[in-house]
Amino acid sequence: MKTNTTRQAGFTLVEIMIVVAIIGLLAAIAIPNFVRARNTAQKNSCINNLRQIEAAKQQWALENKKQDTDSPGSDDVKNYIKNNAYPTCPASGTYTIGNVKTEVTCDQTGHVLPAP
Repeated sequence: MKTNTTRQAGFTLVEIMIVVAIIGLLAAIAIPNFVRARNTAQKNSCINNLRQIEAAKQQWALENKKQDTDSPGSDDVKNYIKNNAYPTCPASGTYTIGNVKTEVTCDQTGHVLPAP
């Protein structure tokens, strides 16, 4: 007598577990890199905002013949920024404009204008 052995198509439990383990390993490697890239992008965007605000503050001081000790408000500065929109820190920081002779700062760690 001849016995028919038919094998049904499909994946075994071991094969599925190996695939899940590989996906988990790739995710464990990739997620920290995504977080680091996001933080770096937020920092760079904030620094560019600081540059924009600093340039607008200097332009305000020149146009209005202000002294080094005069301090503009955010409404004064936004008139010199494109679309009259005062930028915000993407990392939820707050900007301090200060007077004309001091640089604009952000309260987030590492968000600092580079030295000229």
